[in-house]
Amino acid sequence: MKIEGWLARCLIAFGFLLLKAWARTLRFEADDRAGVVGKPVRENYIAALWHNRLLLISFVLKRFLPQRLGAGLISASRDGDLIADLTRRFGFEVVRGSSSRLGASALRELENVLASGRDVLITPDGPRGPAYELGPGIVFLAQKTGAAVVPINMEFSRCWRVNSWDGFILPRPFARVRVILGPPHRVRATSTSEEFEAERLSLQKAMMALVETR
Repeated sequence: MKIEGWLARCLIAFGFLLLKAWARTLRFEADDRAGVVGKPVRENYIAALWHNRLLLISFVLKRFLPQRLGAGLISASRDGDLIADLTRRFGFEVVRGSSSRLGASALRELENVLASGRDVLITPDGPRGPAYELGPGIVFLAQKTGAAVVPINMEFSRCWRVNSWDGFILPRPFARVRVILGPPHRVRATSTSEEFEAERLSLQKAMMALVETR
């Protein structure tokens, strides 16, 4: 069933307020291995976060990186409609598409965001997984634009896990949340499918190096 109209607007408004109230109970700390927290913007990045850590990312970016503007790639599915509207309420732009198969229009939009000096955020195993398996779209984007990828991870002292394909994580109220920003990862140009796969696996390994709890 598609949720739209006044019901969708009410759900989005409620979700926005609930998420902000929920986040205020949590204790956040940043492990900034990228050297970007509190620093002026000298280079724009492609931020990469696994799908099951997605819930708090807009709040985290506003808290720790308010100087950085950007857009998030969100699925063009019906579920993505609500997430997109919620993301916009935090002041971020939205590009609709799949991280596994970046369509031409979505790729152009992401390129334009990066070219304008803003960042983009992608969940490279979304929207349907497999979990922790990096899709090729983010590799194509990094190669085409030359932007480095900054892996992001969140670890929670206490959480619930949703019975979903990725074991989506919900932090329990008053939990400690450690936000890990990994060193910028450069994706090299490739000329063969074997070289491309090696770059995909290298980026996937860099992201998984930050993950402590699966």
